[in-house]
Amino acid sequence: MQIVSMTAEHVSRLAELEKLCFSEPWSEKSLTEEIDNPAACFLVAMQQDEVLGYGGMHTVLGESYVDNIAVFPEFRGHGVGRTLMAALIEKARENGGVFITLEVRTSNLPAIAMYRSLGFTEAGVRRNFYTEPREDALIFTLSF
Repeated sequence: MQIVSMTAEHVSRLAELEKLCFSEPWSEKSLTEEIDNPAACFLVAMQQDEVLGYGGMHTVLGESYVDNIAVFPEFRGHGVGRTLMAALIEKARENGGVFITLEVRTSNLPAIAMYRSLGFTEAGVRRNFYTEPREDALIFTLSF
């Protein structure tokens, strides 16, 4: 597996992944806009020419926020999400980050376990944060 920066050639496949994973998916246009955004870091996990998943975050004044981590269903459980998160954490540190934060559905137990194993701690709850289905979000933070 190789982690690369997102480029225009990844966007259509990542938009498909967004539709598979999220009730409010990012569009191709939204993803494309992040390519040249200096506050954005969007990484893609590749195996040869195949997209396995991706992760994206924004960093402003040392504070990093993970927007999305998504892995195609057939590649889940093989460390793709963990590898992407580790790469985002490293990028946040390289950019002088103070902390990195994210939200996750309370029902997404595999992701919660992964975040905890990477050192994230629960910082709070956002009530009814998600729709379709309506669900609370746990806020996780990792300080550097």
